[in-house]
Amino acid sequence: MRVACFQMPVVYGDPVANIDAAMAQLESQPGLDLAVFPEAFLTGYAAADLAEAQRIAIEDPGILAPFAYFARETGTTVIIGALARDGETVRNRAYIIGPDGISNYDKTHLPHLGADRFVTAGDTIEPIQIGAASVGVLICYDLRPPEATRSLALQGIDILALPTNWPEGAETSANFVAITRAAENKIFVLTCNRVGTENGFRFIGKSRIIDPTGRVLAEAGDDATVIVSDIDPTLARAKRTVNIPGEYELDIMGCRRPELYGAIGRQFLDPIAPEALQHRSVIG
Repeated sequence: MRVACFQMPVVYGDPVANIDAAMAQLESQPGLDLAVFPEAFLTGYAAADLAEAQRIAIEDPGILAPFAYFARETGTTVIIGALARDGETVRNRAYIIGPDGISNYDKTHLPHLGADRFVTAGDTIEPIQIGAASVGVLICYDLRPPEATRSLALQGIDILALPTNWPEGAETSANFVAITRAAENKIFVLTCNRVGTENGFRFIGKSRIIDPTGRVLAEAGDDATVIVSDIDPTLARAKRTVNIPGEYELDIMGCRRPELYGAIGRQFLDPIAPEALQHRSVIG
């Protein structure tokens, strides 16, 4: 399975320009099974208020027609981000555009950052099927709570696709958290960040394709580029690691003790003290 992450800049508030740029890049990379573009790629992300988020958001999914045609003609599934509007409601959405149609995932975990301050969170985390591979889609900050990726892993995904807008300050997510999620769930992780600046934010790139052991198969710096890798999704289905048969074996899923994890499903009972809020740092 040939996968690619398209690390690109974004023209703020101009979906047509961004679609043209994405299509040109797709046509330059024949033979892809899965192509991932950044979070909010079609619209931009750094909106200053709800009205601005509503203004730049996509209302008519018909604008995705070039991708739908491309997917039908080539068999490539395209995952691409946008702010999407339904009436007054704005969602941070990843469109999944495949040969058989269009579906979407709405970001479920929202940082206090950019347009996410004004969007409505999604409430579903489910795998999709792309060819012979089971794929999970999350967006940017969704990676930070480990439960989101683990939930998808327990549903059998082979690949996690993560469109993201990591700005300066989010280096931990790019450099460490993505690799950890791959290794702790034994799945492929594809992170696709953007580059360039937007309304005072500079985006750091550092897109990666990571295998189920945490090994980086392809990575980008902080410039516009495309990273490509050929992967075998079935490698993500072998959750047991045998280093020395009978002496040194690890079962990343089989060793779990769900009866001990009751606190994971409970909300915190005590509110966060106001003085603690003063020391929070926001990371994409």
